[in-house]
Amino acid sequence: MKAWEIIRSIEAEQLKTNLPVIHVGDTVKVGVKIQEGNKERIQPYEGVVIAKRREGINATITVRRIFQGVGVERVFLVHSPRVDSIKIIRRGKVRRAKLYYLRDRVGKATRVKQRFDREI
Repeated sequence: MKAWEIIRSIEAEQLKTNLPVIHVGDTVKVGVKIQEGNKERIQPYEGVVIAKRREGINATITVRRIFQGVGVERVFLVHSPRVDSIKIIRRGKVRRAKLYYLRDRVGKATRVKQRFDREI
């Protein structure tokens, strides 16, 4: 067996199978595992997916939300053990692969139209 075959087989074991199909523009709620002392809890992080990168075990999504008037972006490794769940709240209708232009917008201008032709 070649080295890359071994790496691929190890990565295949780590891939999550219960993930929804995520598109840029979707509003998602990501359940993140937070370690506090010896306790572990799940903290929801809800926002708009503004970017997707890579495929397979290295797949990431960038989620943007407004918190106390300040834009906050987090990049999540989709198949990470820290990410407990990803739930799609609403589908977004966008015409771009990356929504970086939302960084310059404030208030109601940051809204993304809802899309009804895809299932949630």
